[in-house]
Amino acid sequence: MFSGQLFQQKRNDSFRFHMNQPLVTNEIAKKIYSFLPDDPSRDIVLVCIGTDRSTGDSLGPLIGSKLNERRCMIPIYGTLNNPVHAKNLVETMEKIESTYNNPFIIGIDACLGRSSSVGYITVANGPVRPGAAVKKQLPEVGNIHITGIVNVNGFMEMMVLQNTRLSLVMDMAEIISRSIARCNRWRETQPNWLLASLQREKTI
Repeated sequence: MFSGQLFQQKRNDSFRFHMNQPLVTNEIAKKIYSFLPDDPSRDIVLVCIGTDRSTGDSLGPLIGSKLNERRCMIPIYGTLNNPVHAKNLVETMEKIESTYNNPFIIGIDACLGRSSSVGYITVANGPVRPGAAVKKQLPEVGNIHITGIVNVNGFMEMMVLQNTRLSLVMDMAEIISRSIARCNRWRETQPNWLLASLQREKTI
């Protein structure tokens, strides 16, 4: 869980989507795909940060569990049964680095932000900074990151996380997990329409 920096929509390394906007799953999947390495043999690893003991902070583990249910063939660290959180994050990252050769890591975490930004999902280049919202010093995670703003920051963040609406977190986890699963299928098939669409976006 980190406190959300509200990224500029025009930046080409960070993109925001509201969970209720049309075709949001497809749009998020396209942006994730655009960040992935060109080398198809490079391992993609997901680190879904959070805990099942806090409603607001359960976004990451929910996404990990939903991807396992979808039988997504990407290594996943962080599920409801085996969450990745402050106490085991360092150990988990060490395990990933020792298991995979130069992995491309996608960090996933819940986020707090302004009230007007609740429900927004960010896909951005660079690592996520877990624990920032609750003043914890933890290692940064990911070559890219995906975050969802689940509630408002600024005061008594731990209480805010405990009182986050489960329905919002569940809906957001469904959208993000579907986007990742779709992106993974595209990585395997590399559809021509997707490559052409991304090329057009680069020229705009």
